[in-house]
Amino acid sequence: MRIDFVSDVSCPWCVIGLKSLEQALARLPELAVDLHFQPFELNPQMAPEGQDIDEHLAQKYGAGPEQLAATREAIRQRGAALGFTFTVGARSRIYNTFDAHRLLHWAGLQDADRQKALKLALFGAYFTAGKNPGAHEVLLDAAAEAGLDRQAAAAVLGSDAYRQEVRDAQSFYLSQGINSVPAIIINERHLIQGGQPSEVFEQALRQIAAEAAPSA
Repeated sequence: MRIDFVSDVSCPWCVIGLKSLEQALARLPELAVDLHFQPFELNPQMAPEGQDIDEHLAQKYGAGPEQLAATREAIRQRGAALGFTFTVGARSRIYNTFDAHRLLHWAGLQDADRQKALKLALFGAYFTAGKNPGAHEVLLDAAAEAGLDRQAAAAVLGSDAYRQEVRDAQSFYLSQGINSVPAIIINERHLIQGGQPSEVFEQALRQIAAEAAPSA
């Protein structure tokens, strides 16, 4: 079963979606899953220095302080239930994530497990530690944490490598109607959107697997 997980490293619901998917897959050990992380930038025009996150969310969604606080608490609770720590106040700015996607693309060419480990390390760097996921030193630390070669990762970031590949992948998913993330595409046909509970993923995966199984 192929799963394409379209997401951004600055998207909290993408963390929840991935952790929920992991829980579902843990209950389905019989499934052989080929998981790929695909790029999506929530803010492709964001400057490298980023923007204050409250200011950004107010401009983008019209969200006020009380609404933002309520949403953050809901996200924190969902994350805690899934074993992920959203540190309150750590994420004070939103950043450009294009280089993170370039590095994730490179990691995927090395090893699928390393790509997933890098994705989780970047989620932790941003949402738990409050670091800039666009800063090269942060990206290199995450690569090393994921078991990837730090010097090779630095060579990727110091060049234009995989820029076009990331742009092309983003354009493809936008052309397929993916305008929000996470978007989880199963066997290139079935779409599950949002940070769904693990039960939703489990039910969908069981149904898709049953439909794909050869009849007796």
